Amino acid sequence: MSTTSRKVLTLVIIRKGSDILLGMKKRGFGAGKWNGFGGKVEPGETILEGAKRELQEECHLTSDSLKEVGLLEFEFKNDPVLLETHVFTSNQFQGEPKETEEMNPQWFSMDNIPYQQMWLDDKYWLPLLIQGEQFKGYFLFEGHERILNYDLTTL
Repeated sequence: MSTTSRKVLTLVIIRKGSDILLGMKKRGFGAGKWNGFGGKVEPGETILEGAKRELQEECHLTSDSLKEVGLLEFEFKNDPVLLETHVFTSNQFQGEPKETEEMNPQWFSMDNIPYQQMWLDDKYWLPLLIQGEQFKGYFLFEGHERILNYDLTTL
């Protein structure tokens, strides 16, 4: 790994019964893909605070019971920045999901998750989250549509 810097990010997956809440990313990194809610942790904020803020900003939900269940590292070939992504989940939240400038939230049945319109890595780790597992993983991408290498373990 020839990474020169690391960016700390959050990703929140909200669940309700047998449904999972995903958002269609409307702009920026990952536009056109279904994803959880999250983004950069701001200076002076804890990772958990960043996860809560991003959830509220991207779909108007709040949750005081986010649980960190995964740590994923993403590297993109020829990009010196490693993305350190802390994955949270909860089935306790307040509010109704609402569309924002960045995301359009939608509930999906857990047996009908739109993996073909998501990041390629999601099909590897999201089933672990759904099964209640904790996990750690590393994914090396070439561009946004090809995984060159990955390692994923449950904790």
